[in-house]
Amino acid sequence: MCVIAQLLIDKTKLTPARILVIYVTSGVILTALGIYQPLVDFAGAGATVPLTGFGYSLAKGIEESVANDGWLGAFTGGLTACSAGIAAAIFFGLIMALIKKPSSK
Repeated sequence: MCVIAQLLIDKTKLTPARILVIYVTSGVILTALGIYQPLVDFAGAGATVPLTGFGYSLAKGIEESVANDGWLGAFTGGLTACSAGIAAAIFFGLIMALIKKPSSK
């Protein structure tokens, strides 16, 4: 996946932020098509940790929440499923901001 991202950076004018969005979106699409679940079953954390795995977690959370709560689950399921990861990213980002002093280049 890193090689693909590097090729996209080198060969196209896509920014890293757009490539990250493409990876998350592709995880959602592959989950909706039923393609990502066999990869998760085979690779485990190797498939759920990268950015496509974040898209997978969003899609699975929405899928389960819609099954339990109806259409309202489409708005709440993704955040519920990924809240621990989002909170950890914010927390560790804050810790690093407090530890490291920003420097200008």
